[in-house]
Amino acid sequence: MPKKESFLVNRIKSIGYACKGAFLLLKTESSIQIQFVIAILITIVGFYFNISLTEWALQILAIGLVMSIEGLNTAIEAIADFMHPDRHEKIGFLKDIAAGAVFIASLAALIVGCIIYLPKIF
Repeated sequence: MPKKESFLVNRIKSIGYACKGAFLLLKTESSIQIQFVIAILITIVGFYFNISLTEWALQILAIGLVMSIEGLNTAIEAIADFMHPDRHEKIGFLKDIAAGAVFIASLAALIVGCIIYLPKIF
């Protein structure tokens, strides 16, 4: 029986897999690439307007929320396409639900952005 790896070794491997997944997502998915560029631009805007620590926290959470859910949406779509490559009503329903989750997160991020930046712009 092979020796079981330690908890620490398993955590380090898990982090490696997670980093690989994030890199693959950024490398292969145009939607996440666009969101990544927007995140960089909004971060630059945050420095320009010298936003508060609380505003930074909200902005980072909003960016992380949208990009994370976009990653889950991509995974759901890939699994659905793998399981049923032909057009199917139920698969379309699942994909629409996943896309809807990204839309909700994006809307929430937009609201956070408006709360932070509209008073600074006007």
